[in-house]
Amino acid sequence: MRRYLAVGLDCYLCLVAAGLLARPHVEATPFPKGVALLLGPVLALSFLNQVVLTALVGGGAGKLIMGIRVVSLPDGGRPGPGQLVRRWLHGLCWLPLQPWYGLRARLARTDDGPGPVPRGCEEGDPYAGPYTDPAGVRQVRRTDLVANRRAAAGRAA
Repeated sequence: MRRYLAVGLDCYLCLVAAGLLARPHVEATPFPKGVALLLGPVLALSFLNQVVLTALVGGGAGKLIMGIRVVSLPDGGRPGPGQLVRRWLHGLCWLPLQPWYGLRARLARTDDGPGPVPRGCEEGDPYAGPYTDPAGVRQVRRTDLVANRRAAAGRAA
């Protein structure tokens, strides 16, 4: 639940900031151009939050507020810039399609039983695990990360 709240908070902060930046320009332009003016700041702020801020402090604004850190697997260190850019692009392409996958699975159900297996549940699907990330990063609670590092330091001593 904490992860979903962090993602929602990230989206909300990004949209509010982009709306405030684009508002003076959007009001004076027709509808299609106004949407294009809003899309640029949304993508730029999303990149800054998900890639730059995560590389600098270990998480985006929503994740830091919710006490979540983004770590690289398997060592638990900071993810590299390439991993973060892949993760950001994956989020832009994969997350918006989730309602479509759910709706498609719901509409495909028949009286004979369930329809096709929803995306993320097929055997061999790289996203089948609950915390699987194709970029090789994972979101963990800050307190769990601190406890893990203390335990690792105790084993090394």
